Amino acid sequence: MSKYEQVYRRSIEDPNSFWGEAAEAISWYKKWDKVLDDSNVPFYCWFAGGELNTCYNALDRHVESGRGDQAALIWDSPVTGRKQKHTFRELTEKVAKFAGVLSSLGVSKGDTVIIYMSMVPEALMAMLACARLGAVHSVVFGGFAPNELAVRIDDARPKVIVATSCGIEGMTKVIEYLPMLNLAIELAQHKPEKCVILQRPQARGELKQGRDLDWEELMAKASPVECVPVKATDPLYILYTSGTTGLPKGIVRDNGGHAVALRWSMENIYNVRPGDVYWAASDVGWVVGHSYIVYAPLITGCTTIMYEGKPIGTPDPGAFWRVISEHSVKVLFTAPTAFRAIKKDDPKGEHFKKYDLSSFKILFLAGERLDPDTYFWASELLGRPVIDHWWQTETGWPMTANCMGIEAFPVKAGSATKPVPGYVLEVLDAGGNKVPPGTDGILAVRLPLPPGTLLTLWNADERFLNSYVNPYPGYYFTADGGNIDQDGYVFIMGRVDDVINVAGHRLSTGAMEEIIAKHPDVAECAVFGAEDNLKGQVPVGVAVLKAGVSRDSEEIKRELVRMIREQIGPIACYKDTAVVARLPKTRSGKILRGIMSKIADGQPYSTPATIDDPAILGEIEDALKQIGYNKKEEQITPAAAS
Repeated sequence: MSKYEQVYRRSIEDPNSFWGEAAEAISWYKKWDKVLDDSNVPFYCWFAGGELNTCYNALDRHVESGRGDQAALIWDSPVTGRKQKHTFRELTEKVAKFAGVLSSLGVSKGDTVIIYMSMVPEALMAMLACARLGAVHSVVFGGFAPNELAVRIDDARPKVIVATSCGIEGMTKVIEYLPMLNLAIELAQHKPEKCVILQRPQARGELKQGRDLDWEELMAKASPVECVPVKATDPLYILYTSGTTGLPKGIVRDNGGHAVALRWSMENIYNVRPGDVYWAASDVGWVVGHSYIVYAPLITGCTTIMYEGKPIGTPDPGAFWRVISEHSVKVLFTAPTAFRAIKKDDPKGEHFKKYDLSSFKILFLAGERLDPDTYFWASELLGRPVIDHWWQTETGWPMTANCMGIEAFPVKAGSATKPVPGYVLEVLDAGGNKVPPGTDGILAVRLPLPPGTLLTLWNADERFLNSYVNPYPGYYFTADGGNIDQDGYVFIMGRVDDVINVAGHRLSTGAMEEIIAKHPDVAECAVFGAEDNLKGQVPVGVAVLKAGVSRDSEEIKRELVRMIREQIGPIACYKDTAVVARLPKTRSGKILRGIMSKIADGQPYSTPATIDDPAILGEIEDALKQIGYNKKEEQITPAAAS
């Protein structure tokens, strides 16, 4: 039996002792009464009765154990030309002071705080300061549109919002955050008591008297506070992810299971140890930033990199190689989109050759499917392991991976290798039955999920059950399709719901449809994902105009792009709309989005027996060709009548 098989089998057959041992790597004020509490299935809890503080585990204990002078955080910002290093001692002092700021504003254990910041060290400090107090943070991606932020304000009901005055896109574009924050608060029913604003020199904002307070002024007079013990099962953070209804789902993460799982993952999946330099090239607004910029590296005692820039254009396709070389990065974790962008601008890897990358050992990719072409290009260029792995906002850490700290398996292009210890992954048919190896189906994880995964949805237990448990009782429904081959390798094929993956960002097509439908000239519409060589997927819209509309359709299309950009944000990457006479539907009125997605990608498809009028599909083919999609010859297979 291989080492991986031994570790994996033990994690499944004896999870209590397996995770109990893993928990010894975490510092506890009070040990747990029970490793796995299954008294309220399917709301499982880990380390019930235990008490700890996540900030203490990420900072204070490293100072106490002699790592105080080691770099904890390196901030590298090519868009501002600035770099900063913060040792564990310095970072602990600053976080303790900002926790004092929040405490002075009335924030205490159990309160919520929204963080709406760009990629600056203070964003990480704000997150850890909340954890220090036992407050629950909810980071909203900096630059998210006001109405999206307003929805999150109403759901999380924060006592305080912490924001930067602006963010920076590329080398020159400055995006002011305060006008968006002001509008979001105006739109929201719930009003925060105070807002703490970090003024960035690129665009200083006007503070609202009586509500807004200056970060620097508060820090100058703040007193540090100690860590507050919390229950292992208390919430650490809420992170909103796209829901199929257009309303975001607030994923709730605990303190105890989260710390244990992330600490275990660093050594066993990523093969990094205390003192190593680890870089997750993501944003703190996403789950990768939470888990692998902030919490996992710091809990482990690694140096983490926080990068404010892009893989290309800041200033060139050698940006990643410069950071790795300059800061002696051992492991890089990013999205396939980043490498597709680098490949597009520097296909021969000329910039790669300019740097000393002797410290660099492994590249991990996740956030969307790693296409074989990008895998082979990166593997040949780097001459190092390129590891695809798969996980979700909900799980908080990988479900499948090539666990480099346990046993390295041969890579199969297109596969995220094998289930990570703790996860029993199965492929089911529509009826919930297991399918044979190599057969496509719905990927589901047998309950209970391991530590570190979602507890529930914020104030929405029923929605948690309907979204993740009820579709296949006894399983966590991933909403991803794929198969597991005869060697146990997992292949992820894509989403089975209407959430699409744009450059690693999960976005709801339903939310986009709701916006397009508000246009005064649009009668009905549909949005679906189409394959994109750079971003993985991009949204494509089809719209039916109201009778009598005589305006230029190109002008209407531009307005739709602007509406999506204003209400969801530029991250939606919405650019293309086909104006059509009618939408393909079943006789019951269901719009055939999946068929349109296949047409856009030039893939073969079967005409459903339940379609209202098969001729509509030919009209959709022509319309999508006119906007640059459906480039391959279609192979249409009529379905048998039912």
